[in-house]
Amino acid sequence: MLHRDYPMKKFLLILLILPAILFSQTNFEKAEKLFGQAKYASAKPIFESIIADNPNHLKTLEYLGDIEGHNKSWDKAMAYYGKLKILDPDNAAYYYKFGGCLGMKAKDANKFKALGMIDDIKANFEKAIKLNPKHIEARWALIELYLQLPGIVGGSERKAQKYASELLKISQVDGYLAKGHIAEYFRRYKEAEKQYNKAITVSGSKTTYQKLADLYKNKMNQPEKARALLENYQQRNKS
Repeated sequence: MLHRDYPMKKFLLILLILPAILFSQTNFEKAEKLFGQAKYASAKPIFESIIADNPNHLKTLEYLGDIEGHNKSWDKAMAYYGKLKILDPDNAAYYYKFGGCLGMKAKDANKFKALGMIDDIKANFEKAIKLNPKHIEARWALIELYLQLPGIVGGSERKAQKYASELLKISQVDGYLAKGHIAEYFRRYKEAEKQYNKAITVSGSKTTYQKLADLYKNKMNQPEKARALLENYQQRNKS
């Protein structure tokens, strides 16, 4: 049988805890606002103070990982994302971000060390796709990985094209841009032009116009065509 003053004790406990909860929420909102303004140096110590009191706060851990990633502190970023993968193993974003940081670390490492990271990088991006079959960014990352790797260690246009075809089913504009990017990488510029034009047709975004303009200017030696294309975009998007 509960003591009759139990409700009062519970009420007093809530009164004691509530200010700390509200303070934590206020701090989080303040840090989140600073993060949104790209004031990472100011946001970081506030997020760290929140983690000190609540070590498993998922969103705070993710923000700290993002800040360390922005600072190119890949090991620190991966420590946060690695913890997130343990705490919430079904979240595709954590695997994608972990794989991205590992990829950047490999880029900065010597060739032999980088080769040892490739399988882990692939595994994280593939896991992100398995958890979220419509994950666009992980497919882009794998496309870039298969293009940049030498064939002897797993580079493959066929595999890059596979993910580009998957993108086409999820997001037409991403699919056409990916196919254009692959063609451009292998210097098939007319094919790249064709794919970028398809991307413009389905989207008409600034990115699609810019990709084709860059191709004209930097790869096909047609600066006038690039200028005319961007002027066409400006005309179409006059407010």
